[in-house]
Amino acid sequence: MVSVILNWGYLLPTTFLCGFAFSKLVENVFGYRLKNLLEILFFGLTVTTVYAQFFSLIGGVGLTANLVLTGACIFILAIWRKEIADLVRERLENRSALYKITLVIIIILWGYCTSRGYMHYDTDLYHAQSIRWIEEYGIVKGLGNIHVRFAYNSSIFALSALYSMREVAGHSLHTVNGFIALLLNVELLDGIKKRFALSDFARLGAFYYLTLIYRDIVSPASDYCAMCVAFYIIIRWLSYLEAEEKNAVPYALLCVMGVYAITLKLTTGVLLLLSVKPACAFLNRRQYREIIWYLLLGMLVLIPWAIRTALISGYLLYPFPALDILNVDWKIDAAAAALDATEIKAWGRGLNNAALAGLPLKEWFPVWFRTMLPAMGKRFILADMVCIVILAGFALYLIVKAVQKKHVREMADRFLVLAAVAASYLFWQFSAPLLRYGYAYVLLLITLTAGLVYCKIEKNGCLLRCAVVFLLAVKVISFAGYMIDTADKPYYVVQQDYGVYEVDSFEAGGIPFYYPKSGDRVGYVNFPAVPRRMEITFRGTQIKNGFRSSVK
Repeated sequence: MVSVILNWGYLLPTTFLCGFAFSKLVENVFGYRLKNLLEILFFGLTVTTVYAQFFSLIGGVGLTANLVLTGACIFILAIWRKEIADLVRERLENRSALYKITLVIIIILWGYCTSRGYMHYDTDLYHAQSIRWIEEYGIVKGLGNIHVRFAYNSSIFALSALYSMREVAGHSLHTVNGFIALLLNVELLDGIKKRFALSDFARLGAFYYLTLIYRDIVSPASDYCAMCVAFYIIIRWLSYLEAEEKNAVPYALLCVMGVYAITLKLTTGVLLLLSVKPACAFLNRRQYREIIWYLLLGMLVLIPWAIRTALISGYLLYPFPALDILNVDWKIDAAAAALDATEIKAWGRGLNNAALAGLPLKEWFPVWFRTMLPAMGKRFILADMVCIVILAGFALYLIVKAVQKKHVREMADRFLVLAAVAASYLFWQFSAPLLRYGYAYVLLLITLTAGLVYCKIEKNGCLLRCAVVFLLAVKVISFAGYMIDTADKPYYVVQQDYGVYEVDSFEAGGIPFYYPKSGDRVGYVNFPAVPRRMEITFRGTQIKNGFRSSVK
């Protein structure tokens, strides 16, 4: 726990300073100031993730990468120290003592959760090894040929490698997911003022999600950070609408953050439907320069991730073998890539055979609903179906109002958010609907639709406040039980490490490769590791030269 909070003591200032430098770029180019500290921190995470990925293209992401980052942060602090101090002081001075005490408490609680808990199955399957490859080598061509899941290439692994502090801590820390969850939790403190707004319903969804993942946040899995970023984008977007923000810049910046979310997990890509609003604003004002700038920012976020994907897998996008335009010798075999894509869909639908992935909806949906969802998950999905019908009715209502030339802009802005969430939910539902892949859309669709209805029929919010207090009480009791159950775990100083498994080894090119004696997980310590004994084909004489497919 202490190691987690100390790690955050480095993560917080470096991401904030990088975010502040980004805010100065925004101010100079667009004439818009980012004043929200949390928003600056989230953009700082975006900047440091892009940095870590670019650095990985030239070498291992470790001590050297952190020395360069620290030097850049010292430079930023030296140039803008007065502005930074004034901004932080201005934002914190107006906070009540209760707010500050609550902030300290949630930092301690998330530090506790990040120090221990359930290590996701996939973490010891490939997350830990992915992070170690980035720590050791940065990038290795054809890495997906020894384990196809390395080719999933979530950018969170590069960020985790940057802040793992292996050389300092003596082992690889994994605290980034907990930090992102903490930031989202802080955002929730700013919600629910005198009356409920739509953004507060998004906060309720985020709160519920955070109460689901605190047991698992010790794992550096990509699902949790992607869902937290998706929640944050929707909350901030709605907050800007409720503040009647007319400037298109903050909305466009959140779309850039949406591109960042894609690099965390591809399923978040549908949220970029939100870009319709700033794009229309810029086009109406003929601000083509701004459009070019935002496209460049989005490309800057996307390029290092896309390069890494191409170098690891040989495809522009993996696992989408249809986008097979690269003629490189390290490409994952097309049949293996196609099978991987099919398996993701099949497993997500609760089908134990990839050959069944093509089953029609009426055949796979009942199996998925019955076998893949917990009791509460079933209720959520049924509620989502009702919400889709309600939103369809609302869309028709807007069309009628538009035909009658009524004022519908405010409603249309909010409906765009609901439409983006609904489209994200439908994409998830009909592709690979494993609940953890799309929990944000499942919850947001319910809470935002409920908010849309509630804000029309309820004026004082008394009933909803009582429901929120009840939910909070239930979750506090549940969390207290979790703390009691895990209090005896010896992780108050040093964070819980990755799993350790019995392994065997074989040599390939004079290099020992480890594989599990049973199952398919190997953890972090035994490196390099593969899920099973296999044929390995090198591209050269050294491991850093990469791997080719062993399929003849």
